[in-house]
Amino acid sequence: MKRSEKITHLMTSEPLTVHEGQKLSEVHKLFGEHKIHHIPVVSGKRFIGLISSNDLLRVSYGDTYAQDPRTVDALLDTMTIREVMAEDVLTVPPTTTIRDAAEQLASGMFHCLPVVDEGGELVGVVTSTDMIKFLLAQY
Repeated sequence: MKRSEKITHLMTSEPLTVHEGQKLSEVHKLFGEHKIHHIPVVSGKRFIGLISSNDLLRVSYGDTYAQDPRTVDALLDTMTIREVMAEDVLTVPPTTTIRDAAEQLASGMFHCLPVVDEGGELVGVVTSTDMIKFLLAQY
């Protein structure tokens, strides 16, 4: 592995996104359908925040997948994405090295790094899982 290899080598380009006007029940379904834990929130192509499955757990009562889906949907739809998402999210530019991204992920504060260009547009995401898979491929 080259020390200067860029994050674009392993990031997910064109990740699944949601916009702030969507219902939280739709976001909940996306987590289950795609078996993911983070979804970037965009306005057009501009990154504005990140919503995680833990965010939904935090605002619900227990395991949302073990409850009646209609009850969960009704509860979630009393809130907006903007009320639940994280807005103060660490992002990295596409020029970030894999090593620098790994250091950020290893800090334990983040499990997903949105990759954002100089104009604020989302160009990809890299997760802890992406990093582990990349490292496994090296050995």
